[in-house]
Amino acid sequence: MNETERLLKAKIPCAETGIDVKHTLCDICCPSFHCGIDAYVKDGKVVKIEGTADHPVNHGLLCPKGLSNRQYIYREDRIRTPLRRVGKRGEGKFEPISWDEAYREIASRLNAIKAKHGPESVIFYSGYTKWYRPFLHRFTYSFGSPNFLTESSSCMTSTFLNWWVTTGNPMCSTDVSNAGIFLGWAFNPYYSRHLAALNVEKRKAEGMKVIIVDPRITPASLRLADIHLRPRTGTDGAVALGLAHILIRDGKTDRGYIDKYVYGYDQYAAYVKDFTPQKVEELTGVPAEQLEEAAALIADNLPMAINESAAPLAHHRNGFQNYRAIMALSAILGCFDQPGGQIPIQFSYNYLPAGFSTREDEFIMAHHDRVKAPAVGAKRFPIWNDFIHEGQANDLSRQIETGDPYPIHAMLGFGMNYRISPDDERLKQNLLKLDFLVNTELFLTDTCKFCDIVLPACTSFERSDLKSYGGGYLFCTEPVIQPLGESRSDIQILCELAEAMNLDDELLRQGPDACWRYILQDLPITLEELRAAGKPVKLPGLKPYVPGSMLEKGLNTASGKFELYSLAIEKHPGFDPLPTYTPPFGADRPDNDLPYVLCTSPRIQNALHSRLHKVPWNRSLRPEPQADISYEDAQALGIFEGDTIELTSHRGSIQMKAHLTHKAEPGVICCYHGYSEADVNLLTDNDILDPYSGFPSYRETRVAVRRI
Repeated sequence: MNETERLLKAKIPCAETGIDVKHTLCDICCPSFHCGIDAYVKDGKVVKIEGTADHPVNHGLLCPKGLSNRQYIYREDRIRTPLRRVGKRGEGKFEPISWDEAYREIASRLNAIKAKHGPESVIFYSGYTKWYRPFLHRFTYSFGSPNFLTESSSCMTSTFLNWWVTTGNPMCSTDVSNAGIFLGWAFNPYYSRHLAALNVEKRKAEGMKVIIVDPRITPASLRLADIHLRPRTGTDGAVALGLAHILIRDGKTDRGYIDKYVYGYDQYAAYVKDFTPQKVEELTGVPAEQLEEAAALIADNLPMAINESAAPLAHHRNGFQNYRAIMALSAILGCFDQPGGQIPIQFSYNYLPAGFSTREDEFIMAHHDRVKAPAVGAKRFPIWNDFIHEGQANDLSRQIETGDPYPIHAMLGFGMNYRISPDDERLKQNLLKLDFLVNTELFLTDTCKFCDIVLPACTSFERSDLKSYGGGYLFCTEPVIQPLGESRSDIQILCELAEAMNLDDELLRQGPDACWRYILQDLPITLEELRAAGKPVKLPGLKPYVPGSMLEKGLNTASGKFELYSLAIEKHPGFDPLPTYTPPFGADRPDNDLPYVLCTSPRIQNALHSRLHKVPWNRSLRPEPQADISYEDAQALGIFEGDTIELTSHRGSIQMKAHLTHKAEPGVICCYHGYSEADVNLLTDNDILDPYSGFPSYRETRVAVRRI
């Protein structure tokens, strides 16, 4: 082997190999990170992936999802040309067409439906990824429809709604660097949001105490926890109220802070009197003495930073109120908007706080005045509708079935994946009733197979992307390879569709760069300068947020304070202004025929939804769909490792392999979604939704289990 061959085998970037290193980001996972990537490119193809060492977020680290990007880009089922359906819906038979043909047909059909049935009869749906959402959101309102729907109806938006209701602000961060104790509620970064573990590990080594609250045994509970509280699934609110009971009983709250900054404390304190340690043990299974121990550890090690994970807590019919009960701890202990506690943040661009303001909101809402009808779910979920400028997608099936308050006739989707929804077969059958369906995707998914037009999208390696990062960073990427086939970026498609549809939106029709210039116009850097930098740029002159500033100014709530008793909720009869506790579904109505609880959306380290199950490296880590089941339950059912088992709910049945583990909560079966051959969302119920947020009860479906 000569020197050049050795260099090629080692994939060394140099003149001899023709390999160049180009910078981009990973867009597989949630937008909280979007880690920096060094793409090794030879002859226009990515041959190697590494993390960018000086990236301000991941510092060279990549998880199994990010490391799979090369196989992800070149999946065999990548869509490379626009497609038109030629068979029956669901057969997956298509013919390739040109972009001009696709645009003409979409424009003609959607404009005709708008003229006949009104703009509200068209829904605009975003799944993964989320990078183009400001553009699709604006497009929706420019069209005149209220129905911007997203997978966030089951994801992060319940968290935003909680903070809006309680503090008048969309989100908080945890100031772990200054915390004396970290309360990690459903904190499992080794499988999800892996970078979040780094600071907690560092501070733990420096003496910070850690309490993990999770029904399951996880890497976080094993590696980090001084105390691991294991409440029964869906009973988290009772644990939080029990901790508050002890802290108030023992005089460990911050009364000076409460009197100045907290509204509704007296009503709240009266309510938590009933949540004695003994009562909480009955409700949750957490031993009374362990709850006392946890409360004492908190009181002795303030300030406290709380991680309230969005999905595990929200995916219950009582999830919203459970989350509020956890957040209340930061108020009664004087830790909200204080060093070492919960620091309010505001988004800079596309869900990320970077410490500066852009004109994203103005960009999105510019033509909202054209909307004349209520969004999907507005009547059923009024608190959601008060704060969130999105329809509640989990009410879509009901509206298609009933036509109330108006019929739905068409969908323009970007990454729409019906399998992410509760009772997804019901949603599929309802989408099939629509007159016209379009989806924009990387791969020919099961959703694409029943659409009328399918448009091919780019990965983050094939497009330009604008990204903000914490600490004042902005990053505008450039394509590191040419788009595969005729694929185009989502925002290019939206801007070109706006032109083809003759949409009354001059800025959108000018193209992506004009839109980004508008959004960034108040910042001390131009789009061209960002592009020329090639890496994230730290904006000059930014001052870090000073904790306490928002409290002193007055919160954006009716009282101007942190509302334990919510005046926003009080406006809606039938909803509780206090963070009251309701048992999880099934706890108050046991089904003798369905004795187990199904938890359908815990994370695994190698996959996210269904995006990576067809990537060979990732699939090899868990090649078969499996159900995690405790040894106690397995023994009672006569089930052994690797047995095929059947799970049955009132919605249907699926089969998969049994995986026995001591980490599982007895009485609860955990399944990982995204496997089309064992689709756990078939078993879930679209009618059992959180009445405050509309979120699905993914983690409390009642099922029967039997060995095949």
